[in-house]
Amino acid sequence: MNYHPITRRQSIKKLLKISGGLALTGVVTWPLQKTISAWAGSTNKKFIIEGIGQNHQYSVKALARKVFEAAGGIQKFVSKQDVVVIKPNISWARLPDLAATTNPEVLEAVVELCQEAGAKKVRIADHTIHDARRCFAITGAGMVAKKTGADLVYPRSSLMRNMKLRGHRLDVWPVFLPLVEADKVINLPVAKVHSLSGLTLGMKNWIGAVGGRRSALHQDIHLTIVDLAQFFNPTVTLIDATRIMVANGPSGGSRSDVVVLNRLILSDDPVAADAKAAGLFNFRPRDIGFIGLGEKWGLGTTEFQKLRENKVII
Repeated sequence: MNYHPITRRQSIKKLLKISGGLALTGVVTWPLQKTISAWAGSTNKKFIIEGIGQNHQYSVKALARKVFEAAGGIQKFVSKQDVVVIKPNISWARLPDLAATTNPEVLEAVVELCQEAGAKKVRIADHTIHDARRCFAITGAGMVAKKTGADLVYPRSSLMRNMKLRGHRLDVWPVFLPLVEADKVINLPVAKVHSLSGLTLGMKNWIGAVGGRRSALHQDIHLTIVDLAQFFNPTVTLIDATRIMVANGPSGGSRSDVVVLNRLILSDDPVAADAKAAGLFNFRPRDIGFIGLGEKWGLGTTEFQKLRENKVII
């Protein structure tokens, strides 16, 4: 009998069917580790790319393209007919220049790259804190979806499913289904300070990928962040540091809270991505609890200098 491997999306659909459809009463267990191959060649060594826009006239979209090119091209991560979900941070109804949310130009570039790679569907999904319609409109995410034809997924209870997270703190929790049904997931956070966790970068972005009583997630927040990060484990993380919030995070609200850095960090190691981004705020990786825990529990390394490293300047 011929064996035909099934995709991540197909397998989760089978699990959902077995467990009785979309009723929130069931629990689905999902594997914690999903492997990817980021580079062509004989090595599986992980990578980290830093993109820097030095010219004040530089294009954010061009920089995003360049960092993916430096990692071997978007085709190393996205295949034809893939359903790709991009997870930005658009939790707050804030204008893009306030750096509370992912830069829409970065989001647009990643959507277009996935489409050029032959993705069957590209979806933008985030469980916002402010009203989703206001968030999508004010942050520019809605315009990106309209311009590119990407699906904009509105969070609602019918798209939340109780799943077994197998975390150190979190056991069963409602998960935003598009993020586990996808063939590939791209984590696209904005870099900023946070009043409880110190920083919010890639790993903390997964709090916007779940439902339930999210205020409870801020208790033992570093444990929570790592539990969610090990569950979602994205294909790649692209940290938007084109503008970073250096005060009054995570929601901000004033341009005086923002520093323009014109940087992007791309990696297939979520701990390394956050460790490198922490340096943009003059933090050492060990200064941020969830970064150290992420390394301790095997999600990646804080020694990003030991990865396959590259820098792109335009």
